[in-house]
Amino acid sequence: MQPARFLSANLKMMKKKTGSISALFKSIYAKIFNINDTPQKISGGLGLGVFLGIIPGLGPIASLVLASMLRLNRASALLGSLLTNTWLSIITFFLSVKIGSAILKVQWQDIYYNCLALLRDFHWLNLFKASALKVILPVILGYLVIGFALGFIVYLFSLITLTALRHESKNRIKLSR
Repeated sequence: MQPARFLSANLKMMKKKTGSISALFKSIYAKIFNINDTPQKISGGLGLGVFLGIIPGLGPIASLVLASMLRLNRASALLGSLLTNTWLSIITFFLSVKIGSAILKVQWQDIYYNCLALLRDFHWLNLFKASALKVILPVILGYLVIGFALGFIVYLFSLITLTALRHESKNRIKLSR
């Protein structure tokens, strides 16, 4: 299924059943498991989408481009990036500050307060100053670590699940004959 049709199908379903979170998850489940591709490509696309969705500034467009370049499933990459795009990167901001600060061996409190000050007095030119880079680098590094970890977990979980379901489906077809 192409990404544009995938999105329009989900939007139509959500309009019919507004407020139904379980319907949304059932739709996502059905979309992932009914994709006609190998489990490795579907899981790879989903993991890539989650990774790129967590990193602020990246997301749906980057996941489609990279999934095409890596020959992964674009629909699952788009779905992964949309599921984790903005809302999860906001939630993981504090964790990314702590992880990035720990890797670079700096005090996370200093990075956190400097980052808040940078955001409060935001100007595009400030991003290129050396003091801003000292704040931005730990945050970006933290997001990369979190994105990679969650993307890898999603990849493994979806690969195991898809492989098991496809194997079960093949066995059911053999038994019915």
